[in-house]
Amino acid sequence: MLEREDVIAYNETQRETVPAWLQERLEWFQDLKFGLILHWGPYALWDCCESWPLSPGDPWARNDEMDCWTSRGKDLALFQQDYWALNKQFNPVNYDPHKWASLAKKAGIKYVSLTSKHHDGFCMWDTETTEYRITGPESPFRDDPRADVYKGLCDAFQAEGLAISVYFSKADWHCPDYWSPEFPIDSRQANTSHDPERWKRFVQYTHDQIRELMSNYGKIDILWLDAGWVKTERNEDIDMSGMVQMARKLQPDLLVANRTVGDEFEDFITPEHEIPTAPLSRPWESCLCMAQNWKYHPRDTYRSTAEILEMLIDIVSKGGNFLIGIGPTPDGEFTPQAIERLEEIAVWMETNSEAIHGTRAVAPYRDGHVKFTSKGEYVYAFLMEGSEATLAALRPRSSSDVEILGCPVPPKVLEQESYTVVTLPLEAKGLAWPPVLKYRL
Repeated sequence: MLEREDVIAYNETQRETVPAWLQERLEWFQDLKFGLILHWGPYALWDCCESWPLSPGDPWARNDEMDCWTSRGKDLALFQQDYWALNKQFNPVNYDPHKWASLAKKAGIKYVSLTSKHHDGFCMWDTETTEYRITGPESPFRDDPRADVYKGLCDAFQAEGLAISVYFSKADWHCPDYWSPEFPIDSRQANTSHDPERWKRFVQYTHDQIRELMSNYGKIDILWLDAGWVKTERNEDIDMSGMVQMARKLQPDLLVANRTVGDEFEDFITPEHEIPTAPLSRPWESCLCMAQNWKYHPRDTYRSTAEILEMLIDIVSKGGNFLIGIGPTPDGEFTPQAIERLEEIAVWMETNSEAIHGTRAVAPYRDGHVKFTSKGEYVYAFLMEGSEATLAALRPRSSSDVEILGCPVPPKVLEQESYTVVTLPLEAKGLAWPPVLKYRL
């Protein structure tokens, strides 16, 4: 996988005070543990990453492995022209959000985020702010009853009891009040922020889009704001205070992740393409792909189910949430590889979800090959290797108190002076990996 320069380090700045209502919502968020993010739009038609190749200042996003780049003679102007015309081809005729929601729920996923708008400016909802949208006059999908993709997704996932996190890019490279063709465009930054009238229009445009998303799609739980360079310190002030105040008037329980900025609107932090080595001082969510790319790529390689479960357990044992990324195909489906992994995760979750959802970290988080979570008076121990665990840091209260999730036969427990050895019975061999112990300290 090529090194990506779009990943900005998360900001762990500690907020001095958190209002009681927000602390309660953050506790709710930390109970969820497992979320799904979907990068989907016209860019699914090409073998590039989402949006980034459009930016002249981001050459890392254009390489010779991309047919869509080399077939245009590496001509950026031609590439941009054809990329922004992909909306005329994007026709997801197989879109079935109810199938997505069912797969996600069975896999233990508790919340979903779809890219309502990535940096390229294409809107996946029926917005009145621009014609560059899934229901726009140039979209072949515009007359389909499912054309408001975002409404379909929200309705389907809400019906399954999942929470909605709205991904929204604060940047908009298609909007002439952000990237104006009248001025040089040489970076991901706006080239209009020096022009008060243009910038005022862009801020209003942004607020209008957020108002639509907060008004027309049922209960929204999280506003997940990308493009961390759009901030006052970079001369791109979009009146975050006014925007969040408006959004929370419409959605009173709304959490906001103003990613990587470190201001009062970053309610939780979002490490990307990494799992912290230890618990963080604030609520957090690690964002990692199921494959190698956020979006669909025809030549992608997928992580194994075992690796995904290991990542989930590692993150949750440190008190974080895992936001896993899947890229739907251009015609609106999950790939067979993604479906297979979700179904395999579902098998494990059917037995072991109580050791994930609603849990908290418990020091020292791991002991050798064993990782831990806790809930109330119980500790859960994940046996990441073998069928035997030596528990020294977090020992069971008594030998009769240890059970194996999903197995009616208790383990063999040998208590020593400074540690306890737990051995799984033969009846546990049929359990999905990794097996989980449950006991009280």
